[in-house]
Amino acid sequence: MARHRPDWNATLLREQREKHSLTLEETGEKLREIAERHKFNIAANFQTVWGHENNIYPGPHYRRAYCILYGLNEAELGFRRALPGEEAQVAPSPTMSETRPSDQLEAVRAALGSIREGTDDVDGEDLRNRLLGAWRAHSEWTTGQSPSVVLVGGFAGSGKSEFAKFLGRLTGWPILDKDSLTRPLVDQLLVALGGEANDRSSELYREKIRPLEYRCLMEAAWDNVDCGVSTILDAPFVSEFSQASWMQRFHNRCKSKRVSVATIWVECDPDSMREYIEFRGAARDSWKMEAWEEYLATIDLEMRPQGPHFVVNNRLGAAIAMADQARDVLSGGGL
Repeated sequence: MARHRPDWNATLLREQREKHSLTLEETGEKLREIAERHKFNIAANFQTVWGHENNIYPGPHYRRAYCILYGLNEAELGFRRALPGEEAQVAPSPTMSETRPSDQLEAVRAALGSIREGTDDVDGEDLRNRLLGAWRAHSEWTTGQSPSVVLVGGFAGSGKSEFAKFLGRLTGWPILDKDSLTRPLVDQLLVALGGEANDRSSELYREKIRPLEYRCLMEAAWDNVDCGVSTILDAPFVSEFSQASWMQRFHNRCKSKRVSVATIWVECDPDSMREYIEFRGAARDSWKMEAWEEYLATIDLEMRPQGPHFVVNNRLGAAIAMADQARDVLSGGGL
């Protein structure tokens, strides 16, 4: 619904558009391009722009897009009053002029400048420098590259989590572990629905709760990907990898986001899996330990993911042992 705000001057938008020699149609096109890059929820056209220039107050995503387009903040475009100490000028907008490294640096510095010390016992300059250094490293490494999603799956005790952690330490990419993200909620939800907190073998868990676990995992991954952050997902993925339709949908979505995919299946022998499960002593594994042969009968040790994938042979813990050695060398260890 269109909103009118008597306390703002809509002519500022028209003045900026005319200053940059843009038509209403061209402005709408550039706003749509900005929306696509930044995932803004807008569908601008010449009528939308005309309305904004005739006192229809833009919504939040439109205001953000206008600020990017014209290289100005909301106060300078008349959307709000200026904050105390707010800079009058910001870096030139990449959509209006060629982007240079110095422009990018100044834009990042200006944005990080909004982080101020709230108490006397924190060092804002140190935090800003850390963030700036991380941006430089990330920008240098990812220039011209699309983000990656790595799915690391395998049966319980196969060593998938250890291998995912190795990849995370190696690359610096964040790891999203399904259990770490959802376990406390899952335990409480099982109880609330009349089940037992650590039961992962019941129909209640499989039908009502497991789909929600994986939905949370995947939504968190998409949040990272939308920020251009490569991500490692650590979960069994047994049902998902077994379904060609699920794998195809996942690949299609990644392709639409220009994201590369690597599916890794960690295989292991039953004795090694049981040893590891016993070692970690997690309550959620109680049924597996009490009925090991029955549990083994429910899984296919020859399973492989549908579609393109890689395999890590961790029989007898061989792959994890090599990963441990590489991690130790990288950390300066050795005889």
